[in-house]
Amino acid sequence: MKFQVVYVPIGVGTYEMVSAHESFDNSIKLLKSIDENVVVPEDILLTVDAVGDFLSDKEPDLVIIQNITFANAAYASEVLRRFDGPVVLWTIREPVIDGTRLRSNSLTGAYSAANAIAAFRGTGNFVHVFGAPAEESVKQELSAALAAAKVKKQLTELKMSSIGHTPQGFGFGRALDAEMLSVFGVRLESIEARELINKAKEYTDEDCAADLEDAKKQVVGLEEMPEKNIKDFARLYKAYKAYVNDNGIGAISSRCWPDFFVDFGTPVCMVLSLLNALNIPASCEADAYGALSMYIGTAFSDMATFFGDPVSMDEKESSITFWHCGMAACNLARKDTGACVGVHPNRKIGPVMDFGCESSEEATIFRIGRTPDGKFRLLVAEGQVMDKPKQFNGASIVVKTDESAERIVKETIRDGWEPHYVVVYKKIGMELEMLGSMLGLEVVRY
Repeated sequence: MKFQVVYVPIGVGTYEMVSAHESFDNSIKLLKSIDENVVVPEDILLTVDAVGDFLSDKEPDLVIIQNITFANAAYASEVLRRFDGPVVLWTIREPVIDGTRLRSNSLTGAYSAANAIAAFRGTGNFVHVFGAPAEESVKQELSAALAAAKVKKQLTELKMSSIGHTPQGFGFGRALDAEMLSVFGVRLESIEARELINKAKEYTDEDCAADLEDAKKQVVGLEEMPEKNIKDFARLYKAYKAYVNDNGIGAISSRCWPDFFVDFGTPVCMVLSLLNALNIPASCEADAYGALSMYIGTAFSDMATFFGDPVSMDEKESSITFWHCGMAACNLARKDTGACVGVHPNRKIGPVMDFGCESSEEATIFRIGRTPDGKFRLLVAEGQVMDKPKQFNGASIVVKTDESAERIVKETIRDGWEPHYVVVYKKIGMELEMLGSMLGLEVVRY
C-alpha cells in the first residue's frame, strides 16, 4: 500500500523568521522520526503560489498544514481545492512571551485555516494538534493521526463479504453496499450461506486433510468431537478459506444459526475462529458493521480482536464481561489452557471455541454503530483485559474499564447502542477519534 504524507508549513515573511525556521527544522525532524517518507518542502511556504507549486505533483493521503506563522485563509484554501483527503492542522505554540514582538501568531492562523476547512467540508472534519515539535503529546497525536490516515486508506482498499442474512431481530448488523462504500470507502459483496455449505459438501476427506491438520495444531481437544463433525468442520473451513482467497476478501460477516446447525449439522464457529487468527476479521450473526469494527481494530493493533455480547458487569471491580458462543480467535486464548474446543452452549453441537482470553494491560472497546435516525457513530472505551478464566461456556473476555463500568453500561444502554462489541488488545482511543474526524463521524467516548 503506497501511502503519502505531505507536510505543508505556511507563513508570511513579515513575522520573525529565526524562530520560524527553528520550528520548521524541528518539525521536519519530528515528522521524519514518525515516518521517514513524509514529503517536505525545502523551505517554509510563504506565499499562496508557493503552496500551489509545492503541491502540484503530489498525491497525498494525508496533508499536515502547519502555521509556522500566521497565514490567511487563502493558504489553506489552496490546499483544500487541490485535495479532498484527511487534513491535520498543526498549531505551533508561541515560542516567546516577553512583552515585545509577537513572533509567530500561529494560533490566529489556525483559526483562519479552520474557518476555511469548515467552509469546504463542514465543521469538525479534520484533526487539530497544538504544541511545539519537542512536546511528547504532539508526537503522540501526530503518530495517531498518521495511523488513522493509513487505516482510512486501507478501508478504501478493503473488500468485505456478507455471507448470508442477519437473523430476525439482528437487523442492526445489516449493511447496504452503497452506504458501506460512500461512508467508509469499503466494497461489500454478498452471497448466500448455502453457497459455501454446498461447496463444502463437494470436498472429499482427502481434499481437506491439510486444512484439518492445520486446525489441529491451533486448538486443544478437537479429536474429542464426533468424527462427522470434525470432517464437516474441515470441509467448511476449506470452503471459507478458498472463498476468501479466491475473491480477495479482507473481512467477512457470516450467518451462523440456524442454517449451519440445521442444514449442515456442524457450526461455523470454529471456522470463523481460525480465520480471525489469520487476521481475516470474521463476525458471526451476519453483523457487517461488527466485522468492519473488527477490521479497524486489527488494522490498528496488527492482531485479532474479540467479538461478542456484553453479558455481565461487576460494579466493584469496574469490569464488563463480553462473551460469544465460540468463534473467538484461537490465538487469543489463555496460555495455560490453550484454545479449547467444546460444543455450542445452546445447540450442543461442536466444534466451537470454549476458553477464556489472555490478559492484556491495554484494551479498547469499540463499535461502529448507528443512531436511531441512521447516522453512523463510533463507540470508544478504554481499559485492560483482566486475568480471568472462562466465565461461561463459549469464549469470554473480561475488560476492566478506565471509566466506571457501571456508567458505561447504563449510558450505552440509554443511548441505544447495539449489542455486539469488539475488544482490541491495544489502547487506540486517540486513533479512533482521529479516524472518526477523517470520516466525518461522531465519536462517543465512555
